[in-house]
Amino acid sequence: MAARVEKLTSDIAWSTPDRIVVKGQDLCGDLLGKQSLGDVAFLIMTDRLPTSENESVMFNALAVTLIEHGMTPSAIATRMTVTGAPEAMQAAIAAGLAGLGSVFVGSMETAAHLLQDAVPDPTAPVDVDGLASEVVTELRSRKAQVPGIGHPVHKPVDPRAVRLFELAEETGFSGPYVALMQRIAAVAGERAGRELPVNATGAIASIASEMGISWTVIRGIGVISRCIGLVGHVREELTNPIAREITARVGRETSEAAIRASEQR
Repeated sequence: MAARVEKLTSDIAWSTPDRIVVKGQDLCGDLLGKQSLGDVAFLIMTDRLPTSENESVMFNALAVTLIEHGMTPSAIATRMTVTGAPEAMQAAIAAGLAGLGSVFVGSMETAAHLLQDAVPDPTAPVDVDGLASEVVTELRSRKAQVPGIGHPVHKPVDPRAVRLFELAEETGFSGPYVALMQRIAAVAGERAGRELPVNATGAIASIASEMGISWTVIRGIGVISRCIGLVGHVREELTNPIAREITARVGRETSEAAIRASEQR
């Protein structure tokens, strides 16, 4: 039987009748009206506020990147859910967030894990070319996808990644993780015989790693971002609904296809 914990503890926040403290910062005195949402998210994820304007700019850019990307599976899930439960915005947003996995958004976690395992000490010399070759070889040997590269829509480059890498250079967060991510994409593309540029999640994974954020919480950047975007989809679905039409078309078109297939047998 597990030993009983004598005292439950948490250093995230505490409150008294006249005060709320978040990660050591007074909510009303230190944060409200003084820190951006992105800066406070950084505080929650790293236990400190950004120490420079450059750090604030870079993290906020990472957070803004994935707020919206059109009719993604998560957006459609949210719209479908709010159609059935218009009184429960939180349920609709939760439905959309539940789909953020290894294919959509969550691939930044996989990429960051790979990068941080490959370069456990970013201050040590790194053979980027050799390491990238080893990483791609190992992934291909087990037929695993290289995370953080390629995109079905954005070709030959993902403009979000291009801009993030520009900002990383400008703000001083372009180091071994960024170099390794870019080289992995180049090697993977060479071996596949086609362009496989770094995508937005690969860029976020590498830059967040440069900022010292653990791979275990990097997916949280995408969750925070997409949550905001899904609020917009709820609002639009309530004022300009399309979910019922999507449902009707899917039902009609799949039925028609099934009938045609049946007639041909």
